[in-house]
Amino acid sequence: MAKVIIKTSEGDITVRLYDETPRHRDNFIKLAKEGFYDGTLFHRVIKDFMIQGGDPESKAAPKGKMLGAGGTGYTIPAELQYPQLFHKRGALSAARLGDEVNPARESSGCQFYIVWGKQYKSAELKQMERQMAMQREQEVFNSLVKEHHDEIMTLRRNRDRASLQTLQDKLVDETKAVCAKEGRPTFTPEQVEAYTTVGGTPFLDNQYTVFGEVEQGLDVVERIQGCATSRADRPVDDIVMTMEVVD
Repeated sequence: MAKVIIKTSEGDITVRLYDETPRHRDNFIKLAKEGFYDGTLFHRVIKDFMIQGGDPESKAAPKGKMLGAGGTGYTIPAELQYPQLFHKRGALSAARLGDEVNPARESSGCQFYIVWGKQYKSAELKQMERQMAMQREQEVFNSLVKEHHDEIMTLRRNRDRASLQTLQDKLVDETKAVCAKEGRPTFTPEQVEAYTTVGGTPFLDNQYTVFGEVEQGLDVVERIQGCATSRADRPVDDIVMTMEVVD
């Protein structure tokens, strides 16, 4: 299993890359070996959340420059291995553009983040499960509405409110049937254990590709996530990185 040492001014972070996400693993190794990341910054740091880096435009970036838009010119297809791989503290994940412009949730070709997050109570996770169920119902309903778009528009033009209500009731019933067949979304025992004892960011699960984890240097991640930041969450003092692949 491949490992990469991320060397920073705050110390070294050794990450282990997952074989379950081969495209992300191979791309990360390739860029690291080419020296792509050398001289880049951890340009976005949010306390109790995560640290993000890998923007090529961050190399020697002057103070105050807005960062985060740089890339390789390509994206990587999502490799969402959920619930096996999730956003526990120390998870190495790929950054990406939002769903509104990136519905396939393809990853940035180079930008990544390391999770810090927080510890959750069991009751908080239960509440998140309820929210996940509601979100899934909305996704299914919206998909069904899209399938019936032409019919809905015709009924609206004809001001046929009765038929619109009948169709809506039908789509609600279909939504409930689909969600019942899928089963209610729940956290696995492994997730509950990690999120209640170690910490993480469960609300990012199954949305961003997790492709590795910190094996050594979690204390370094802690120091970085707690550093002083300016606008756009950029650290006041640059945190520069270089990378070394360990075969």
